[in-house]
Amino acid sequence: MALSAMFIAALITCNIIANKFVTIDLGFKVFTISVGVLPYPITFLITDILSEIYGRRKTNAVVLSGFLASGFVLFILWLGNQFNAIDASIVSDSQYETVFANTGRVILASMTAYLFAQLIDVRLFHFWKKKTKGKHLWVRNNFSTIFSQLVDTTLVVFVLFVGELSLNTMTGYILDGWLFKVLVALVDTLFIYLIIFAFKQFFSLKDGQEIEI
Repeated sequence: MALSAMFIAALITCNIIANKFVTIDLGFKVFTISVGVLPYPITFLITDILSEIYGRRKTNAVVLSGFLASGFVLFILWLGNQFNAIDASIVSDSQYETVFANTGRVILASMTAYLFAQLIDVRLFHFWKKKTKGKHLWVRNNFSTIFSQLVDTTLVVFVLFVGELSLNTMTGYILDGWLFKVLVALVDTLFIYLIIFAFKQFFSLKDGQEIEI
């Protein structure tokens, strides 16, 4: 439940803050990305942990729960815009609209991309798990995430910016966002090994064994 809560929190947060774009200089390359990209790789790390420990069916249930939660947040944001702010309100109507005016489109784009990418990630994770007979966790963790993140980034950028930005600009956003996510996925390999090791020790699991609940 804690992993599911962290998953949904990261998902909702990245949708709400996605309108802000920044540059991140890592020395060898300057990335232009939405700040929503920063918490998003956490969702893939968590689905990989859930897939490894609890199996495909339970992980897909968490993915669908995140999809429903995003839809609920979209409704709440719309509802909040249906009432006029009072004079004493810290946030005015115009400020609310400036921050959240495009959030509906962002969430719809994210929901579309998210559902496809996460389900692909879970499927690929278990494909590689079966191929490696439960060994080589780094293979399924990275190979599933790298491809699914490309699908996610491409869909989000196209749904958000098609007809508004040039193909060249959108391609740049896609490459920067995807490469940044790939780097994070490679870094989190160490963390997933430590977390999975802790789970296996706690639940006395063998390689490839899952908890059936």
